[in-house]
Amino acid sequence: MSTNVLRTPDGWWVVRDERAVRVETKAVTTAELIAHRTAVREAAASGESGTSVADLVALPPVTTPCRVVAQMVNYRSHAKDSGFTGDIPPTFFRKASGSVSGPHDTIVRPSHVNFLDYEVELGLVLGATLPVGTVVEEQELPRYVAGLVLTNDVSARDVQLTKTQFYESKSYPTFTPTGPYLALLEPEDFARLIDLRLRLSVNGAPRQDRTLADMIVRPAQALTLLARFQTLDPGDLLLTGTPGGTALKAPPKPVAKISALLPPAVRWKAFFKGQAKNPLYLRDGDLITATIATADGRIDLGEQRNAVADAR
Repeated sequence: MSTNVLRTPDGWWVVRDERAVRVETKAVTTAELIAHRTAVREAAASGESGTSVADLVALPPVTTPCRVVAQMVNYRSHAKDSGFTGDIPPTFFRKASGSVSGPHDTIVRPSHVNFLDYEVELGLVLGATLPVGTVVEEQELPRYVAGLVLTNDVSARDVQLTKTQFYESKSYPTFTPTGPYLALLEPEDFARLIDLRLRLSVNGAPRQDRTLADMIVRPAQALTLLARFQTLDPGDLLLTGTPGGTALKAPPKPVAKISALLPPAVRWKAFFKGQAKNPLYLRDGDLITATIATADGRIDLGEQRNAVADAR
Protein backbone atom coordinates (compact mmCIF):
# COMPACT_ATOMS: atom_id res chain seq x y z
CA MET A 1 0.00 0.00 0.00
CA SER A 2 1.24 3.51 -0.80
CA THR A 3 2.76 5.67 1.94
CA ASN A 4 1.91 9.35 2.13
CA VAL A 5 4.79 11.62 3.07
CA LEU A 6 4.39 15.26 4.08
CA ARG A 7 7.17 17.85 3.93
CA THR A 8 7.18 20.73 6.43
CA PRO A 9 9.70 23.36 7.55
CA ASP A 10 10.64 20.85 10.29
CA GLY A 11 11.33 17.92 7.98
CA TRP A 12 9.48 14.90 6.59
CA TRP A 13 6.49 13.08 8.10
CA VAL A 14 4.58 9.90 7.32
CA VAL A 15 0.83 10.56 7.40
CA ARG A 16 -1.64 8.00 8.76
CA ASP A 17 -5.23 9.22 8.71
CA GLU A 18 -5.14 12.57 10.54
CA ARG A 19 -1.84 11.92 12.37
CA ALA A 20 1.76 12.33 11.24
CA VAL A 21 4.92 10.60 12.46
CA ARG A 22 8.29 12.21 11.90
CA VAL A 23 10.70 10.44 9.53
CA GLU A 24 14.09 10.14 11.21
CA THR A 25 16.24 11.23 8.30
CA LYS A 26 18.77 13.90 7.36
CA ALA A 27 17.30 14.07 3.87
CA VAL A 28 16.76 17.61 2.65
CA THR A 29 15.75 16.99 -0.96
CA THR A 30 13.10 14.71 -2.38
CA ALA A 31 15.81 12.64 -4.07
CA GLU A 32 17.57 12.14 -0.73
CA LEU A 33 14.32 11.07 0.93
CA ILE A 34 13.60 8.54 -1.83
CA ALA A 35 17.10 7.13 -1.31
CA HIS A 36 16.33 6.79 2.42
CA ARG A 37 13.14 4.78 1.94
CA THR A 38 13.99 2.57 4.91
CA ALA A 39 13.46 5.50 7.28
CA VAL A 40 10.06 6.15 5.70
CA ARG A 41 9.05 2.52 6.23
CA GLU A 42 10.21 2.63 9.84
CA ALA A 43 8.10 5.73 10.50
CA ALA A 44 5.10 4.09 8.83
CA ALA A 45 5.48 1.00 11.02
CA SER A 46 5.99 3.03 14.18
CA GLY A 47 3.49 2.73 16.98
CA GLU A 48 3.85 6.42 17.86
CA SER A 49 0.66 8.45 18.11
CA GLY A 50 2.37 11.28 16.27
CA THR A 51 1.23 14.84 15.62
CA SER A 52 -2.02 16.16 14.22
CA VAL A 53 -1.66 16.88 10.50
CA ALA A 54 -3.75 20.02 11.04
CA ASP A 55 -0.93 21.45 13.17
CA LEU A 56 1.68 21.08 10.41
CA VAL A 57 2.48 23.51 7.58
CA ALA A 58 2.68 21.64 4.27
CA LEU A 59 5.46 22.55 1.84
CA PRO A 60 5.61 21.15 -1.69
CA PRO A 61 6.89 17.56 -1.35
CA VAL A 62 8.94 17.99 -4.53
CA THR A 63 11.99 20.08 -3.67
CA THR A 64 13.57 22.48 -6.12
CA PRO A 65 15.61 22.99 -8.21
CA CYS A 66 14.56 20.00 -10.28
CA ARG A 67 13.38 19.27 -13.79
CA VAL A 68 9.65 19.91 -14.29
CA VAL A 69 8.36 18.46 -17.56
CA ALA A 70 4.73 18.36 -18.70
CA GLN A 71 2.64 16.57 -21.32
CA MET A 72 0.36 18.59 -23.58
CA VAL A 73 -3.18 17.49 -24.50
CA ASN A 74 -3.00 14.03 -22.95
CA TYR A 75 -6.67 13.33 -22.10
CA ARG A 76 -9.33 12.62 -24.69
CA SER A 77 -11.79 14.98 -23.03
CA HIS A 78 -9.23 17.80 -23.09
CA ALA A 79 -8.42 17.08 -26.73
CA LYS A 80 -12.12 17.39 -27.57
CA ASP A 81 -12.40 20.68 -25.65
CA SER A 82 -9.33 21.97 -27.49
CA GLY A 83 -10.71 21.18 -30.94
CA PHE A 84 -8.32 18.32 -31.79
CA THR A 85 -9.46 15.50 -34.05
CA GLY A 86 -7.67 12.35 -35.14
CA ASP A 87 -4.33 11.28 -33.73
CA ILE A 88 -2.58 13.72 -31.41
CA PRO A 89 1.24 13.59 -31.47
CA PRO A 90 2.72 13.25 -27.96
CA THR A 91 4.17 16.62 -26.98
CA PHE A 92 6.24 17.73 -23.98
CA PHE A 93 7.19 21.13 -22.62
CA ARG A 94 9.20 22.41 -19.67
CA LYS A 95 8.11 24.48 -16.69
CA ALA A 96 10.48 26.44 -14.48
CA SER A 97 10.90 24.69 -11.13
CA GLY A 98 10.57 28.15 -9.57
CA SER A 99 6.84 27.82 -10.32
CA VAL A 100 6.48 24.98 -7.79
CA SER A 101 4.55 26.14 -4.73
CA GLY A 102 2.80 24.65 -1.72
CA PRO A 103 -0.58 22.90 -1.73
CA HIS A 104 -2.24 25.73 0.17
CA ASP A 105 -0.24 28.70 -1.16
CA THR A 106 -1.95 31.59 -2.92
CA ILE A 107 -1.77 31.57 -6.73
CA VAL A 108 -0.71 35.05 -7.81
CA ARG A 109 -1.98 36.36 -11.15
CA PRO A 110 0.61 38.70 -12.75
CA SER A 111 -0.76 42.15 -13.59
CA HIS A 112 -0.40 41.63 -17.36
CA VAL A 113 -2.31 38.31 -17.37
CA ASN A 114 -6.04 38.55 -18.03
CA PHE A 115 -6.94 34.92 -18.72
CA LEU A 116 -5.75 32.68 -15.90
CA ASP A 117 -6.66 29.00 -16.15
CA TYR A 118 -6.35 25.82 -14.05
CA GLU A 119 -5.31 22.24 -14.97
CA VAL A 120 -5.37 19.50 -12.34
CA GLU A 121 -2.66 16.94 -13.19
CA LEU A 122 -1.12 13.78 -11.82
CA GLY A 123 2.61 14.25 -11.23
CA LEU A 124 5.10 11.38 -11.44
CA VAL A 125 8.15 11.74 -9.19
CA LEU A 126 11.20 9.93 -10.50
CA GLY A 127 12.98 7.53 -8.17
CA ALA A 128 15.86 6.51 -10.42
CA THR A 129 17.81 8.03 -13.27
CA LEU A 130 16.11 7.66 -16.65
CA PRO A 131 18.94 7.83 -19.21
CA VAL A 132 18.44 8.90 -22.82
CA GLY A 133 17.46 5.85 -24.88
CA THR A 134 15.62 4.03 -22.08
CA VAL A 135 12.57 1.99 -23.04
CA VAL A 136 10.17 1.67 -20.11
CA GLU A 137 7.77 -1.28 -20.13
CA GLU A 138 4.64 -1.22 -17.98
CA GLN A 139 6.10 -3.73 -15.52
CA GLU A 140 9.22 -1.57 -15.16
CA LEU A 141 7.43 1.55 -13.93
CA PRO A 142 8.31 0.81 -10.27
CA ARG A 143 11.99 0.93 -11.21
CA TYR A 144 11.78 4.55 -12.38
CA VAL A 145 8.77 6.10 -10.60
CA ALA A 146 9.00 6.44 -6.82
CA GLY A 147 5.70 8.14 -6.22
CA LEU A 148 2.88 10.46 -7.17
CA VAL A 149 1.88 14.03 -6.36
CA LEU A 150 -1.16 16.17 -7.01
CA THR A 151 -0.32 19.22 -9.16
CA ASN A 152 -2.06 22.14 -10.84
CA ASP A 153 -0.58 23.38 -14.12
CA VAL A 154 -1.78 26.99 -13.81
CA SER A 155 -1.67 28.74 -17.19
CA ALA A 156 -1.68 32.32 -18.48
CA ARG A 157 -3.68 31.67 -21.65
CA ASP A 158 -3.17 35.09 -23.25
CA VAL A 159 0.61 34.60 -22.99
CA GLN A 160 0.44 30.96 -24.09
CA LEU A 161 -1.69 31.51 -27.20
CA THR A 162 -0.53 34.86 -28.54
CA LYS A 163 3.17 34.06 -28.09
CA THR A 164 2.91 30.26 -28.57
CA GLN A 165 4.96 30.33 -25.40
CA PHE A 166 4.25 27.45 -23.03
CA TYR A 167 7.38 27.94 -20.92
CA GLU A 168 6.57 31.51 -19.92
CA SER A 169 2.82 31.09 -19.66
CA LYS A 170 3.12 28.20 -17.20
CA SER A 171 6.25 29.19 -15.25
CA TYR A 172 5.36 32.25 -13.21
CA PRO A 173 5.92 31.88 -9.45
CA THR A 174 3.06 29.93 -7.78
CA PHE A 175 1.92 28.41 -11.12
CA THR A 176 2.58 24.79 -10.05
CA PRO A 177 0.91 24.07 -6.70
CA THR A 178 2.20 20.64 -5.65
CA GLY A 179 1.18 18.27 -2.87
CA PRO A 180 0.24 18.01 -0.09
CA TYR A 181 1.52 14.43 -0.14
CA LEU A 182 4.20 12.52 -1.93
CA ALA A 183 2.59 9.10 -2.24
CA LEU A 184 5.45 6.60 -2.30
CA LEU A 185 4.22 3.52 -4.14
CA GLU A 186 4.81 -0.18 -3.66
CA PRO A 187 5.09 -2.27 -6.87
CA GLU A 188 1.56 -3.62 -6.52
CA ASP A 189 0.13 -0.08 -6.38
CA PHE A 190 0.97 0.66 -10.01
CA ALA A 191 -1.88 -1.53 -11.23
CA ARG A 192 -4.25 0.96 -9.59
CA LEU A 193 -3.07 4.05 -11.48
CA ILE A 194 -5.87 3.62 -14.02
CA ASP A 195 -8.40 4.04 -11.17
CA LEU A 196 -7.13 7.41 -10.02
CA ARG A 197 -9.77 10.13 -10.36
CA LEU A 198 -8.77 13.75 -10.87
CA ARG A 199 -11.19 16.36 -9.57
CA LEU A 200 -11.01 20.15 -9.49
CA SER A 201 -13.58 22.74 -8.43
CA VAL A 202 -13.60 26.52 -8.24
CA ASN A 203 -15.58 28.13 -5.42
CA GLY A 204 -17.27 24.76 -4.87
CA ALA A 205 -18.43 24.38 -8.49
CA PRO A 206 -17.05 21.22 -10.18
CA ARG A 207 -14.95 21.92 -13.27
CA GLN A 208 -12.85 18.78 -13.95
CA ASP A 209 -13.63 15.13 -13.13
CA ARG A 210 -12.03 12.19 -14.96
CA THR A 211 -10.06 9.02 -14.25
CA LEU A 212 -6.80 8.01 -15.91
CA ALA A 213 -8.88 5.83 -18.24
CA ASP A 214 -9.32 9.07 -20.24
CA MET A 215 -5.53 9.41 -20.65
CA ILE A 216 -4.03 9.09 -24.15
CA VAL A 217 -0.32 8.43 -23.51
CA ARG A 218 0.15 6.53 -20.25
CA PRO A 219 3.16 6.84 -17.93
CA ALA A 220 5.39 4.04 -19.25
CA GLN A 221 4.99 5.21 -22.84
CA ALA A 222 5.42 8.84 -21.82
CA LEU A 223 8.71 8.09 -20.08
CA THR A 224 9.91 6.11 -23.10
CA LEU A 225 9.09 8.99 -25.45
CA LEU A 226 10.67 11.53 -23.13
CA ALA A 227 13.83 9.44 -22.85
CA ARG A 228 14.39 9.80 -26.57
CA PHE A 229 15.94 13.19 -25.84
CA GLN A 230 15.78 13.99 -22.11
CA THR A 231 17.48 12.48 -19.07
CA LEU A 232 15.52 12.56 -15.81
CA ASP A 233 16.93 12.06 -12.31
CA PRO A 234 15.50 11.12 -8.91
CA GLY A 235 13.28 13.90 -7.60
CA ASP A 236 12.38 15.21 -11.07
CA LEU A 237 8.71 15.76 -11.84
CA LEU A 238 6.59 14.81 -14.87
CA LEU A 239 3.10 16.31 -15.14
CA THR A 240 0.95 13.92 -17.18
CA GLY A 241 -1.74 16.17 -18.64
CA THR A 242 -5.17 17.42 -17.63
CA PRO A 243 -8.74 16.28 -18.35
CA GLY A 244 -11.36 18.39 -20.07
CA GLY A 245 -13.14 21.12 -18.18
CA THR A 246 -10.58 23.93 -18.24
CA ALA A 247 -11.80 27.48 -18.87
CA LEU A 248 -10.14 27.57 -22.29
CA LYS A 249 -12.08 25.79 -25.04
CA ALA A 250 -11.74 25.89 -28.81
CA PRO A 251 -14.28 28.04 -30.69
CA PRO A 252 -16.92 26.30 -32.84
CA LYS A 253 -15.50 24.99 -36.13
CA PRO A 254 -17.26 27.56 -38.39
CA VAL A 255 -15.89 30.39 -36.26
CA ALA A 256 -12.43 28.85 -36.27
CA LYS A 257 -12.45 28.54 -40.08
CA ILE A 258 -13.42 32.16 -40.52
CA SER A 259 -10.92 33.46 -37.96
CA ALA A 260 -8.12 31.50 -39.66
CA LEU A 261 -8.48 33.85 -42.62
CA LEU A 262 -7.76 36.91 -40.48
CA PRO A 263 -4.32 38.42 -39.78
CA PRO A 264 -2.92 37.08 -36.46
CA ALA A 265 -3.29 40.37 -34.55
CA VAL A 266 -6.91 40.72 -35.64
CA ARG A 267 -7.63 37.04 -34.98
CA TRP A 268 -6.32 37.10 -31.41
CA LYS A 269 -8.06 40.38 -30.63
CA ALA A 270 -11.38 38.87 -31.70
CA PHE A 271 -10.70 35.61 -29.87
CA PHE A 272 -9.93 37.24 -26.53
CA LYS A 273 -12.83 39.65 -26.90
CA GLY A 274 -15.01 36.56 -26.92
CA GLN A 275 -13.05 34.95 -24.07
CA ALA A 276 -13.66 38.03 -21.92
CA LYS A 277 -17.28 36.88 -21.63
CA ASN A 278 -16.20 33.48 -20.28
CA PRO A 279 -16.87 33.40 -16.51
CA LEU A 280 -14.71 30.31 -15.92
CA TYR A 281 -11.32 32.04 -15.93
CA LEU A 282 -9.79 32.54 -12.50
CA ARG A 283 -10.26 35.84 -10.72
CA ASP A 284 -9.06 37.53 -7.56
CA GLY A 285 -10.68 35.85 -4.54
CA ASP A 286 -11.44 32.51 -6.21
CA LEU A 287 -10.69 29.30 -4.30
CA ILE A 288 -9.48 26.22 -6.21
CA THR A 289 -9.92 22.79 -4.62
CA ALA A 290 -8.30 19.72 -6.21
CA THR A 291 -7.96 16.03 -5.33
CA ILE A 292 -6.61 12.84 -6.88
CA ALA A 293 -7.49 9.47 -5.35
CA THR A 294 -8.81 5.99 -6.03
CA ALA A 295 -12.39 5.36 -4.97
CA ASP A 296 -11.31 3.02 -2.19
CA GLY A 297 -8.65 5.42 -0.87
CA ARG A 298 -5.78 2.98 -1.41
CA ILE A 299 -3.98 5.84 -3.18
CA ASP A 300 -4.99 9.30 -2.00
CA LEU A 301 -2.80 12.32 -2.80
CA GLY A 302 -4.63 14.66 -0.45
CA GLU A 303 -6.40 17.93 -1.14
CA GLN A 304 -5.14 21.23 -2.48
CA ARG A 305 -6.86 24.47 -1.53
CA ASN A 306 -5.38 27.47 -3.31
CA ALA A 307 -6.78 30.98 -3.25
CA VAL A 308 -6.22 33.23 -6.28
CA ALA A 309 -5.03 36.80 -5.83
CA ASP A 310 -4.01 39.58 -8.18
CA ALA A 311 -0.42 40.76 -7.93
CA ARG A 312 -0.18 43.81 -5.70
